[in-house]
Amino acid sequence: MHAPRVAQLVRHLLLGACLVTGTAAAQGAAPTVKADASITLAGASLPYSSFASAEARAFFPQMLAGGSKAPPITAPIAQSRDFYDAINRDRAARMQKRYAVKTHQETIAGVGADVVEPAQGIALQNRQRVLINLHGGAFLWGAHSGGLVESIPIASLGRIKVISLDYRQGPEHVFPAASEDVEAVYRELLKHYPPANIGIYGCSAGGVLTGEAVARLIAHQLPVPGAIGTFCGSLVNMEGDSTYVAPLLNGAPIPEHPLRLEALPYFKGASATDPMVFPGLSPQLLARFPPTLLITGTRDMAMSSVIQSQILLSQAGVETELHVWDGMWHSFFSDPELPESQAAYAAIVKFFDRHLGRK
Repeated sequence: MHAPRVAQLVRHLLLGACLVTGTAAAQGAAPTVKADASITLAGASLPYSSFASAEARAFFPQMLAGGSKAPPITAPIAQSRDFYDAINRDRAARMQKRYAVKTHQETIAGVGADVVEPAQGIALQNRQRVLINLHGGAFLWGAHSGGLVESIPIASLGRIKVISLDYRQGPEHVFPAASEDVEAVYRELLKHYPPANIGIYGCSAGGVLTGEAVARLIAHQLPVPGAIGTFCGSLVNMEGDSTYVAPLLNGAPIPEHPLRLEALPYFKGASATDPMVFPGLSPQLLARFPPTLLITGTRDMAMSSVIQSQILLSQAGVETELHVWDGMWHSFFSDPELPESQAAYAAIVKFFDRHLGRK
């Protein structure tokens, strides 16, 4: 589906909610549209997507219940890291039962990394290819276990080596520390792989960092990688319809002031107008980006930013591929049992296989 059409559907979602039988419409409470185009909506029942899988429908309440136990973003960092590490270790264990891999840890250019390879061996066509994974976690958590969650299915299904970086995060470090780490590892990999054979991808904060890292490579006159993937986070700030609609669709109140990326500890002192932070601000910079895969879901608060990033890349002449899964939430493919997750893995593998090594 084209990005503008997806965005249009989401804009109409709140209005459509009032057509649900036995809810606000039946109570006579229609939405109020103000002069500034904002909408005030009384209590309405929002059904789960009829396009989503039965597995997703069954898993959705569990996902929300687990998320409700998450520490606030302001919690002590050790508490947050322990909480998400426990979740990601469980996910990684479930993935390893489905996708056979072998892993080990390395230090590359001074940066820690988890190296994930398919147990059946790297495919012949991928022996001179490599993927760099930049894990998610709000630039606060996600190292190791979160990186394995994002790397295991791709390494196994794609039969390719994936290197997940333990890049520097907040609150101990601030921008551009993580970009510096990616650049250092990339420079080292260039000694062994042609740039066209290197791919970079990440989810959430890792998707944002992927864009920032490419911007840094361009600024430092390094060849760009063969292809990149920005999932559930991309090249512009967290703004747009989804930052308001997604919380509602996930059972939370509509936020008065949605969280913007510059509010994260990692971006302390950084400017939201800096193209090295948000490359989408610079059409000239975007024009030098490699082919880009973008993934999100209609219940992802980052959906609007991902769609807007795809629009800006396309306007800059970059080859893009956008996948939006109906009913799916932020980082939905971290849980491997969902058919939507498996479809996302297949899309990622296919995209990089098609673009890496291509002149």
